Amino acid sequence: MTEIRILKVGGSVLTDKTRLESARTEEIERIAAEVAGCGEGLILVHGAGSFGHFHAERYRLAERFDAEGVLETHRSVVRLNDLVVEGLRRAGSSPVPVHPLGSSLLKDGRIVGMEVGPILEMVRRGLVPVLHGDVAMDLVRGAAIVSGDQLVSHLARLVKPTIVALGTAADGVISDGEVLPQLRRAGVSGIWSELGPSAGVDVTGGMRGKVEELLDLADEGVSSVIFNASKPGMIERVLRGERVGTLVEGRR
Repeated sequence: MTEIRILKVGGSVLTDKTRLESARTEEIERIAAEVAGCGEGLILVHGAGSFGHFHAERYRLAERFDAEGVLETHRSVVRLNDLVVEGLRRAGSSPVPVHPLGSSLLKDGRIVGMEVGPILEMVRRGLVPVLHGDVAMDLVRGAAIVSGDQLVSHLARLVKPTIVALGTAADGVISDGEVLPQLRRAGVSGIWSELGPSAGVDVTGGMRGKVEELLDLADEGVSSVIFNASKPGMIERVLRGERVGTLVEGRR
């Protein structure tokens, strides 16, 4: 079985999060070209950016079940997913969309079930599964938002990838104006106040949400990196295993 790497590219890189459904098409094309050059064994996850957060907030999906809100939020994030998949196809990859609405089940906002078998078979066959932040059915709330960050941590627990990387619009986790080369749970309490929300509309917790997900993952023995995917060449470097950004490690 091919070694698996999980890459997440944030919605802040792919879209202008301050404007409804505003894709950065040049960035999508650049990232697709970089991903296409990185070989097989990749699972790609992308954030929803301005294609999901506006709808989720409009229909108040964090507070109540709304059937129309589920449909409209999902339709919106699929539009971005289509752009990413098409960009990858043009760049020479073999992408296939995987929509969490139809493959995941939540309980009070957390994933309790996910069909991973088809994703692994896609990778085995040389395909690139492309997942995304989405709305999903929830046993408690009716429906809830599942972030790309949570998808990454859930998948990583199950498939034990060799690399887990979250590409953002920042160089890593920043404290006192400097990028932290590494981060462990023991040292995070002093920087919580510096981990602010994303620019624009975001219903998934911004940088703090990412760090919380990755610290939980690190506690289970899977390290990850947070890096700047808006800088050309960084995706290739990360997927080659180079040390960039902030390494999130478990207890020692």
